[in-house]
Amino acid sequence: MKTVKGGYFGRLLRVNLSNQTIKAEAIPDKILIDFIGGRGLGSKILFDELPAGTDPLAPSNLLMFLTGPLTGINAPATSRFSIVSKSPLTGTVGGCSAGGHFGLDLKSSGYDVLLVEGKSENPCYILIENNKAEIRDASALWGKSTPETTEFLKSVSEPKAGIACIGTAGEKQVLMASIMNETNHAAGRGGLGAVMGSKKLKAVVVSGNNKTPVADQAIVDEVAKKWRTFIGEAPLTKDILKEYGTPALVKVINHYGTFPARNFNEGVFNDAESISGETFKELYFVARKPCAGCPIACARITQTPEREGKGPEFETIWSFGALCGVNDLESVIHANYNCNESGIDTISAGNTIACAMELSEKGFLSEEAKSQIHDLLGHDLKFGDTEAIVKFSKVMGNAEGFGATLGLGAARMAEKFGHPEIAMHVKGLELPAYDPRGLHGMSITLATNNRGGCHLRSYLVSTEALSTPFGINRFSSNGKAGLAMLYQDLTATIDSMIACLFTSFALNPDLYAKLVSSVMGIEMDGNDLLKTGERIWTIEKLFNLREGKSRADDTLPVRLLEEPFKSGLSKGYKIEFQSLLDEYYNVRGWNHEGIPGKEKLVELELTAEGGFL
Repeated sequence: MKTVKGGYFGRLLRVNLSNQTIKAEAIPDKILIDFIGGRGLGSKILFDELPAGTDPLAPSNLLMFLTGPLTGINAPATSRFSIVSKSPLTGTVGGCSAGGHFGLDLKSSGYDVLLVEGKSENPCYILIENNKAEIRDASALWGKSTPETTEFLKSVSEPKAGIACIGTAGEKQVLMASIMNETNHAAGRGGLGAVMGSKKLKAVVVSGNNKTPVADQAIVDEVAKKWRTFIGEAPLTKDILKEYGTPALVKVINHYGTFPARNFNEGVFNDAESISGETFKELYFVARKPCAGCPIACARITQTPEREGKGPEFETIWSFGALCGVNDLESVIHANYNCNESGIDTISAGNTIACAMELSEKGFLSEEAKSQIHDLLGHDLKFGDTEAIVKFSKVMGNAEGFGATLGLGAARMAEKFGHPEIAMHVKGLELPAYDPRGLHGMSITLATNNRGGCHLRSYLVSTEALSTPFGINRFSSNGKAGLAMLYQDLTATIDSMIACLFTSFALNPDLYAKLVSSVMGIEMDGNDLLKTGERIWTIEKLFNLREGKSRADDTLPVRLLEEPFKSGLSKGYKIEFQSLLDEYYNVRGWNHEGIPGKEKLVELELTAEGGFL
């Protein structure tokens, strides 16, 4: 039997808020070897412990904060952490990753995982300091913004502690509520902030001086040095992300005609220059704000004449900008600040506002909804409304008036008004800033993503648009099913070790495997790592199948499948989606309905005998 020699303390802290109990538990070596940590470990625990059909906002749902074997070993871009739960927005396995330094602080507290279950009678927060934990009252913090909460908790605990908290959106269980750490880093997708709010858990505060053990320090140092070299030489991580941050993508994606505008009705935004990375840097940039130990430093501190904060990132600029037909970057920045303060996922927020704009212009809103909008704006809602994105981003966080309707997310809102086809989502999760009509590989990755419409679980944009590490015909389906699987499995391991996804612009599976194996003291090469990623991806799929998801959910909005673009460099192309989905299932060893067969489960050791099913 293999044993884990480093990367972990092997300790999970289980906090039950219903009966106010706290206990440490050992994490079996086999689980750490088979699922690595972070996202993979969280998905495994969720599959094992959460009964099928559990209401995501019920006390019995689990909420986990997880580190990985690379957390705290002084390798570049490894300070992130994962949060895993059942998503209230999608009903699928929910998982997020966030940067900053909270992950390092959680690890240094002496625990690899914090698992929260139950529901507190009163608002509370969890404090963990050097192997000791307690539940404290947070009644005075309920109703406070994320900056206010963070400032107060720093004043009553270790000043350099890592703090993850929710704002008013999480408290009110808004279905797109995020969990914020260090004020401006968001675990945003899927509404896990609402899970935190449903448990009356306002915050988690972590600190300590425990050092992550490693199996072979000499090899760890050697490989970490190679990581730094490759990250420092790759064009995207060396120059572009350093210079402009993620907003550098605005003009690139718009050029290809794959920058969704006006709720995915168009693929080119004619005012892209006004919200571009270059304009962003010239007018609002203050300073780079790297995550702990990160040489890339993609994040930005920004300032308008009225306010200062972090961001927005590329996806946020797109969702409040082009997707809503808005060309006023300052308004986009204020919408971003509003979302960070109340704790809302900016991708879902912008998408849902764009959906509401189209519903309004087509006359599909109810009289009550129109009245609520008039009370807030003084006029009808339409694309290009800069006032709307700022005011809506504010009222969504407080679930006020039409803000409460927007807080349902695009899918539920469009269904409420009788036009579900207007919502641009997969499995209930609003889509990101890449229109698959011009990036055909992205069509299969978005459709089959286990957490819904997300680009961060298989970023084929890198090959289809950025030619990294190689270029590929973006209008062809040739080989895209296998490539999607490769990227999905690799990303699953990156999220589990835990490293920043941007490292994949510079590193390969063998380099990832070398560092993980030297830290944990297990033999692993690139192929072994990818097989582990396949295991993680498959157990997430099994969770979703158990929750009633099927082939019918592995699809895209009808608009993207049946309405080719009428202008731009992606004009006229149509995705042959069903045949691509068939090929994808076949490559994965799943049947026509997308169900993994017995032979595949045996291969991945996901068998009844192994205790997984």
